[in-house]
Amino acid sequence: MKKLALTAVLTFATVISAGHLSAQTALKDVAKVRDGIIFVGMAYEISERCDSINARLFRGLNYLQSLRSHARDLGYSEAEIDAYINDDAEKDRLEGIARRQLADLGVIRGDEATYCSVGRAQMDANTRVGWLLR
Repeated sequence: MKKLALTAVLTFATVISAGHLSAQTALKDVAKVRDGIIFVGMAYEISERCDSINARLFRGLNYLQSLRSHARDLGYSEAEIDAYINDDAEKDRLEGIARRQLADLGVIRGDEATYCSVGRAQMDANTRVGWLLR
């Protein structure tokens, strides 16, 4: 009887766990991960368009690894994380958000001075984007 009760509890726990995982929020909706990727994209764009500002490469890579670790801590599998990272449509969506946020900060596409100005302002304000630049 105890064996049957233990089996029933384990089966119930497995069903509950499986139900929890299937109802898990889509990784694209996890603000810390999504916003972190956007911040890295913004910093990268600034560093590519402004010759006097560079990306902090190792800091950026470590930050991206911390986002991956956060996703794992939330229960996402490596396969789910990789699928999110490799999703071309999601890359395009996040790139669009990053560019809109840069425009909101004063960047004018094709105008290097505006990238430099926004980048320096982000560094001075010690924002996440500024933290990724030097």
